[in-house]
Amino acid sequence: MSENSPGKWGQMNVSQMFKHCDLVLQVALGKIELPRINPLFEAIGIMTKMEMYVFNNGIPRNMPTFQKLIVNFECDFDESKTNLLKTLEEFRTACKNNILPDHHRLFGNMTEKDWQFLEYKHLDHHLKQFNV
Repeated sequence: MSENSPGKWGQMNVSQMFKHCDLVLQVALGKIELPRINPLFEAIGIMTKMEMYVFNNGIPRNMPTFQKLIVNFECDFDESKTNLLKTLEEFRTACKNNILPDHHRLFGNMTEKDWQFLEYKHLDHHLKQFNV
């Protein structure tokens, strides 16, 4: 898959999941910039965001992932967990101060509520996936 399109990846372990969730939160904090994607992918992302609101469902299983957010290398459990908790606290502070970006490459225009909802759904999806 190209760098500019969401890709699929195999199984990850809990440490890798913590790192992946950390990276996803860093997108919201503006620390990681995602590449431009095909407008069709963005249209699908926007519809997925609306569907999640309407039906209050979670992240669709096997949803494609940006290459920059794929963790296919070994991670230390304690370090990954600690870093995720630290980034989560930064995200909480950014939410409180209303300093989150107004756009996401996949999900389109974003409000503070959108970021909070989607980050919650993403984290919930993976924590349930691993029963942690």
